[in-house]
Amino acid sequence: MNMIVTPASSATPNGTTRPQVRIVIVGHVDHGKSTLVGRLLHETGSLPEGKLEMLKAVSARRGMPFEWSFLLDALQTERDQGITIDTTQIRFRTNSRDIVLIDAPGHAEFLRNMITGASQADGAVLIIDALEGVRDQTRRHGYLLHLLGVKQVAVVVNKMDRVDFSAARFNAISDEISAHLSGLGVTPTAVIPISARDGDGVAERTGRIGWYKGPTVVEALDRLEPARPLETLALRLPVQAIYKFDDRRIVAGRIESGSLIAGDEIVIMPAGKIARIKTVESWPATPLAGRQGAGRSVGITLDRELFIERGDILAHAGSAPRETRRLRARIFWLHDKPLAKGDQILVRSGPKESRATVVAIEKAVDPGELSSTENKAIARNHVGEIDISLSNPIATDPYTENPRTGRLVIEVAGRIAGGGLVLSVDAGQRAVPVDIVPVESALRPDERSARYRHNGAVVWLTGLPASGKSTLAKALERRLFTNGGSPVLLDGDTLRAGLNSDLGFSAADRSENIRRLAEVATHLARNGHIAIVAAVSPAREDRAAARRIADTAFREIHVATPAEICEERDPKGHYKKARAGALASFTGIGNDYEKPEAAELVIDTSTRTVAEAADEIERMLKTTGVLFDEVMDLAANI
Repeated sequence: MNMIVTPASSATPNGTTRPQVRIVIVGHVDHGKSTLVGRLLHETGSLPEGKLEMLKAVSARRGMPFEWSFLLDALQTERDQGITIDTTQIRFRTNSRDIVLIDAPGHAEFLRNMITGASQADGAVLIIDALEGVRDQTRRHGYLLHLLGVKQVAVVVNKMDRVDFSAARFNAISDEISAHLSGLGVTPTAVIPISARDGDGVAERTGRIGWYKGPTVVEALDRLEPARPLETLALRLPVQAIYKFDDRRIVAGRIESGSLIAGDEIVIMPAGKIARIKTVESWPATPLAGRQGAGRSVGITLDRELFIERGDILAHAGSAPRETRRLRARIFWLHDKPLAKGDQILVRSGPKESRATVVAIEKAVDPGELSSTENKAIARNHVGEIDISLSNPIATDPYTENPRTGRLVIEVAGRIAGGGLVLSVDAGQRAVPVDIVPVESALRPDERSARYRHNGAVVWLTGLPASGKSTLAKALERRLFTNGGSPVLLDGDTLRAGLNSDLGFSAADRSENIRRLAEVATHLARNGHIAIVAAVSPAREDRAAARRIADTAFREIHVATPAEICEERDPKGHYKKARAGALASFTGIGNDYEKPEAAELVIDTSTRTVAEAADEIERMLKTTGVLFDEVMDLAANI
């Protein structure tokens, strides 16, 4: 049996455009999704001539009763198993809408496919068996729709014939599912009692549901709002391929949003290179004249030679996606092994992919229970918000700004392991492209690590003034250097005397001071050095920003010497001056130092010698993959 796809025009006879709404239909296995879709095709006159009669004849020859679901279960294997295992798109028309209906799998084993199906939906139909009621899988589907940003949800309570069309049973289910969805921030557009098999409530209100005064399924679909037209969003053209054709170098891809025309100035992200579109190419007629909009596959040539890769995104200069190595995403996890902090994954955003590390997990939730957990990992079929550190920069948008580029898929060992929405990108990354071409080092990271016997890192020592940060930093610097390493000391006061001499001690200036320190330290780390930063850095948020900039190279050490010991030491006389009122904005005698909550190491120099503290730092650097074994053979007299 062939897939049923009925053509749907986007224009009415009088030439006006009809809104198109993409709807995903979801629900627990056997709650009647395929039956409802088959019935919808029949009720809206969308079946090809003779198709229904043919299927009834096929069923009779097989000695089995006809089911409306046969219209959807196109694959023989699906019909044999009795489970829909793929995602099928069906088109039909209501009075004022062109509907693209996505029949998504309901069985837990096939949620992977559903992510693909629901990821393009403007709205959803959530189907519930009147006899079985709201199941765990129903709750998971509700949460998944929330996860994918689907806000319009019509709920259908099917198989009302199995409960004698009981209004009380319907109301109980309606109250339960409405409360569940409201807890997710989703208000159902309608809750509709139906019998998909017999047609009650699908396109008309029958006497058996005479107590129900709301819309039918067809009417509810007719009221759903289409998404904001993609043409009105900023230009996003992910690069699929680059072709050399006669004397032209053609950059090919599909316009996901916005539009373009020859002569437009564009920026290639994440590199931030700027060019102008010379021609817009197509096949067989080329070049194309006029503006080309979302959904059109095109090739373009540029007015200058630039290095462009598959997965780069072309955008208009001034409205580009954000280049980042750090993302926060809300994901639905599908893999058997729970996702934990530190796990290595592959992230795909459109055609772009990057190896990545999970650096934080928050808000781990079991969608079936809708209860937040204290778990440090996201279990299978659970949801969580994660921070991802990318090995290569990508260009992306938060999904609220552009749903076409704001979604991602996660792979583990070559298989889809999860997917979800980009909630935010690192604000510290460059958001406005400039016409620059960064020059990379002639040396590879492995060449540097082979010589120094360590990887690049940012070792960030934070603590009260006189806690011992600079003393420890210098001791560590000497040890690493003696053993052939490449340490670089970046002391906060020293940089304030030069690079940061224009900054004061306001909150904004302190933040900028830390940002500059982090940028310099990160540049050193990316070139194989160990940047040892000694800075009070009292604000937790400033240190978090430094960690985001340095990414996986960041190692935070809290030099947690008690305040009274620091004031006793007072080697620079700062505490004395502050007490006398001669040193404003001094950190140390108030409560303005925010202790780290998750430092890689905590050291109290009042209870350890400098050598003992340095030993602890070295052990930490080894266990976290910075130092190689040979570097730990330190000189005994250091």
